Amino acid sequence: MASTRRRRFWNYPRRGKGIVQRWLPSWRVVVGCALTCLALGAGVFFAAWSTTEIPDNLDEVDHQATTVYYANGKEIGTYSSIKRELVQYEDLPGYVGNAVVASENATFWDDPGVDVKGLARAAWNNLTNSGSRQGGSTLTQQYVERYYLGTTTDLVGKAREAIIALKIGRSEPKELVLERYLNTIYFGRGAYGVEAAAQAYFDKSAADLTISESAMLSGIIPSPVSYDPSVNEDVAKARWERSISRMADQGYITAAEASDATFPEYVPKDEGGNSLGGQKGYIMAAVKKELLATGEFTQEDLESRGLQIYTTIKPKLQREAAKIVRNMPDDANKNIRASIVSINPENGAIWTLYGGPNYLKQSLNTATDDVVQAGSTFKPFTLIGALENGHELNETFDGNSPAHLDPKDPEREWPSNFGNYSYGQVDLVEATANSINTAYVELNIENGPEKTADVAHRLGIREDESNPIDAVPANVLGTTAVRPVDMASAYATIAAGGSYVTPHVVEHVEHMDGTMRYQPDTGSEKQFETDVMNAATYAMTKVVEEGSGSAALDLTGPDGTRRPVAGKTGTTNGNQAAWFTGFTPQLATIVNLRQYKNVDVEEGILGGTAEIETFGGYDEITGSTWPAQAWTEYMQVALEGKDVAEFPAYTPPRPQPSPTPTPSESTPEWVELPGNLVGMDVAQATALLEGLGLSVSTQAKDDDAPKGTVVDVYDPGGSIPAGSNITLWVSTGQTQEEERVAVPNVAGQTVGSARAQLQRVGLGAAESQEYSNDVPAGQVIRTDPGAGAELEPGATVTLVVSQGPEETQEPTPTPTQTGGGDGEDDGEDSTGPGNGGGNGNGGD
Repeated sequence: MASTRRRRFWNYPRRGKGIVQRWLPSWRVVVGCALTCLALGAGVFFAAWSTTEIPDNLDEVDHQATTVYYANGKEIGTYSSIKRELVQYEDLPGYVGNAVVASENATFWDDPGVDVKGLARAAWNNLTNSGSRQGGSTLTQQYVERYYLGTTTDLVGKAREAIIALKIGRSEPKELVLERYLNTIYFGRGAYGVEAAAQAYFDKSAADLTISESAMLSGIIPSPVSYDPSVNEDVAKARWERSISRMADQGYITAAEASDATFPEYVPKDEGGNSLGGQKGYIMAAVKKELLATGEFTQEDLESRGLQIYTTIKPKLQREAAKIVRNMPDDANKNIRASIVSINPENGAIWTLYGGPNYLKQSLNTATDDVVQAGSTFKPFTLIGALENGHELNETFDGNSPAHLDPKDPEREWPSNFGNYSYGQVDLVEATANSINTAYVELNIENGPEKTADVAHRLGIREDESNPIDAVPANVLGTTAVRPVDMASAYATIAAGGSYVTPHVVEHVEHMDGTMRYQPDTGSEKQFETDVMNAATYAMTKVVEEGSGSAALDLTGPDGTRRPVAGKTGTTNGNQAAWFTGFTPQLATIVNLRQYKNVDVEEGILGGTAEIETFGGYDEITGSTWPAQAWTEYMQVALEGKDVAEFPAYTPPRPQPSPTPTPSESTPEWVELPGNLVGMDVAQATALLEGLGLSVSTQAKDDDAPKGTVVDVYDPGGSIPAGSNITLWVSTGQTQEEERVAVPNVAGQTVGSARAQLQRVGLGAAESQEYSNDVPAGQVIRTDPGAGAELEPGATVTLVVSQGPEETQEPTPTPTQTGGGDGEDDGEDSTGPGNGGGNGNGGD
């Protein structure tokens, strides 16, 4: 019996077939392989389907740029380069989303999330056409990529994307998918989402887009940079026409609407670059610093939570401050910088915060992040402390110069007044009006310099361990360096009658939906009694009415009447900084000027201090010059249209009578100043004034009137308190040409201070150096010619300057913290034993 031959598993080549056919698989093999592959594919797909979950959305899809606004609601800028504002689909016109559907995915409303035909069509095009590439992704797939996965390019990633798209097609409404797509897609110009795009291209909300505007936006999606109409308008128009045509073909708009559509007007692309230029960057930085300091915000909150931050900054006033500084005379040194800060005393709102010309070129805000010696702006702090301790404005102090008030060296001549003028016995009103250093240092010693420091802090000068207010007699002369914004806060507290409110640039913060996120505490804290502040304010009004702040007399109301102003000027040692700090009942403003020694705009360096070089025709730069004039110019705009407000009514105490003559009990409380004093002999005028119960001081003045004739007198008009001091200017009988100048005693002063004093009396200065075991390096040993010598105006005096002890062969370093300044030159240096203060020659 023949044996049966067993069939081989691999029956190739097949017997009994032709040469070609014997190698072809049978239909059984073909069907078996196909079924096997199908089964394997189905298994892989179902395994992938069951193991693939819809992930959490990407963090960045919820990121919305935080926007900062001026007080008037105008945008300043954002903290993120990503511009996004989420909108709901139901709030948009139907054609906004359908324009995107028509342009990007015509089958969107019907497909399951993946378009198989579209994928096949794209694959065929990519295989047969080497020029262009197509993608077969639906809107749902693009949404998955942008909302859940991020960019995917490999086959596994694309497969996962497709599975998630299918699952979303089964679980999420099409409207939700389209809403999220519209909120995440990039439209160029930094705009993510249709709301940001509508703002960037048409300066309107997406809810207000027209059909044509919607079509243009949908057309630029595939290549938002290249298709931007500002980049290539012809291409943008072609893409717009394509979108309009498809919207009509797919029934989203009528044929008539398509026919009537015209290419929309758009906002040109801003090529200006960084939005932090000019004043914007300073404000944005100040806002961020303030909010982070509260502890209620993080960096992420400010960059990606879509907050709406409204500031207190008034753009008109910020621009005005920048303009005033920009219009500084052309001959001003380029290293000069100014700060202008304006605060509403009622609520602490900062209306203006000028600290530099351009944030991109100088990021240091000189108003908030730099410190400057305060000069005589500290004198009102000493006055307030004295008033709190029971002193009154009618108390008198020695205003003669120089004084001998150094606690450790009674023989030392310190301090002295500007020009070394002697005023005799003066009350605190006159001492404030004329910024008399000798009287104020005496008051500070009597009242306690620690009280001055305490008052400064309670008013708003922040405590700084690296820059404390030393409890020394010279602190009244402004030896401490302070932030200009703190000085504005201190004077705002005075303007508010002694109630302190924390200064702030943030008015409030809202969420995107308008709900409140944060508001600063604007509650006031009563720090001083009202009667104390009223008395101090009264004294400071005399600075403007009778003293160095006279430029502020030009501040007027809507009807041309003069506005009441209180304030204080101040100039530091060597004229390295100059201030005018003033206020009306409605607004407190400071203007500060300083000159840096080292300025490198490219590197952002501002360092060292130098004497402010003269400009604009001024003989020297003090608080009474450019700062006071700039203050007045700014305040005229800041208070435009506001009623003239009066300071609280205050009756000053009756001045203490002069020792000679002693007023009788019948001396009237108020007297009329005679109007015929000019032209009188000084003895006759003095007798007349003293007979009225007034005290008299005299000042010599070169004039061609007979020697001893009164040539000028300050007349405030109306009644004045009995006992007031009246200054008479008396002719020397010499004309200006006959004048000779006495060399002032500048021994012991720093070179800068000595030069400034010589300049003030009309003399030039040269320098020579000597070793000295007694005089610290950098200070004047003597002058040549010596003190008291009379010279022609303009003559040169040689300053012999100490190099320190000869055996060291090295000059002793000049102290880094100079004494406080006031007026033209308030202090000499901080080396005075036991007082930390300088010579105090100021009167500004």
